[in-house]
Amino acid sequence: MAKILLKNGELLGTDGQTTKADIAIVDSIIDQVGNVALDWQADQVIDCTNKLILPGFVNTHTHAAMSLFRSYADDMALMDWLQNKIWPAEDKLTGDDVYWGTLLAVAEMLKSGTTTFNDMYFFMDEVAKAVAESGIRAVLSRGMTGVTPTAAQALVESEKLFDDWHGGADGRITVMLGPHAPYTCPPDYLKKVIALAGKLGAEIHIHLAETAGEVADCHKEYGKSPIALMNELGLFEYGVLAAHCVHVSNEDIAIMQEKSVRVSHNPGSNMKLASGVAPLPAMLEAGLCIGVGTDGASSNNNLDMLEEIRLAALLHKVNTLNPVVIPATEAIALATSSGAEALGLGKVTGTLAHGYQADITIVAMDSPQWYPRHNRASLLTYAANAADVDTVLVAGKVLVENHKLTTIDEERICFEAQKRGLRLAQS
Repeated sequence: MAKILLKNGELLGTDGQTTKADIAIVDSIIDQVGNVALDWQADQVIDCTNKLILPGFVNTHTHAAMSLFRSYADDMALMDWLQNKIWPAEDKLTGDDVYWGTLLAVAEMLKSGTTTFNDMYFFMDEVAKAVAESGIRAVLSRGMTGVTPTAAQALVESEKLFDDWHGGADGRITVMLGPHAPYTCPPDYLKKVIALAGKLGAEIHIHLAETAGEVADCHKEYGKSPIALMNELGLFEYGVLAAHCVHVSNEDIAIMQEKSVRVSHNPGSNMKLASGVAPLPAMLEAGLCIGVGTDGASSNNNLDMLEEIRLAALLHKVNTLNPVVIPATEAIALATSSGAEALGLGKVTGTLAHGYQADITIVAMDSPQWYPRHNRASLLTYAANAADVDTVLVAGKVLVENHKLTTIDEERICFEAQKRGLRLAQS
């Protein structure tokens, strides 16, 4: 039984206030929060003096191995980017490429305080291996497209991924089904996905209403929005995380509310690909469960959740059509507790309380951007950066210590990423 004590830290509460507190961890679970008994014997004590303790960030939408395409194809609209750059490059991917690309993303995520991510891609066995070896927590789905020659194979691989990895890596891996989007998965194919979800008891991760063109095409072909079409097909009966939801109407939001559709809000990707500004205030007002994601086209893809928090909070202050302020505390919740709920992990992670998994990010507050300290939540949201992340634990295991990765070889990962990224970009 491993016992870790986080001592003398400042614990960030859901109200944005901080309290001096210790956290006692037994194996993977948080045992005590607050004043830990003096006779509680720890195997390891981590001094958190002058550090902020908060739940690990939850990245609710990624294509992690697409980190290999960073800086290869920028400043393009979504469909031009996909059809003329990304999809041709992805045709060259091998399982080893995806393994190393995923590790590159995981390294970035861990060093910026992300403890859980939700991934949809290919060669998902290799993604699962990267997750298992690194120690991070993940929700994985094999991306499926119904208009390609691999459509039937993708269904078979998705079922096998669920059988092999759901609950794997000591419970750190959850498996969903991943139909890419309505424009790549026609209704007949989505019905097969829905049937498989029912058979496995799996939930679904899908891109919905990302661009105005997607919505217009759906209306033209089916006479309804992507949200209404998914509802008609019965997709929402199995638990759905919908990525983007930029172009959703009030009627769409009402359907999503009724069907408990969760949303992954991807502000960085939406800006980079000029997809638009999602109606986050309206979705929050409707009570939808919303998390924050970075996507494969984010401004990095460095998966820096601190940057995504800033974007989530700031975009709506400049949206003149709906100038609603998203408070710093709510932005942080989107990237922690709400993100965990969006992935169906709300009773597992995202909260620092007894019985939850010890997925914890510890941020050093000794840099100039942390002064003066009127409000820690505000500083975290608007001033902090990924370099401030000092220590990261997942399931009670220290994966980042003094800013350094403990389970994976950062130098080897960067070498492999450079070599493979250059090869994939060759015409």
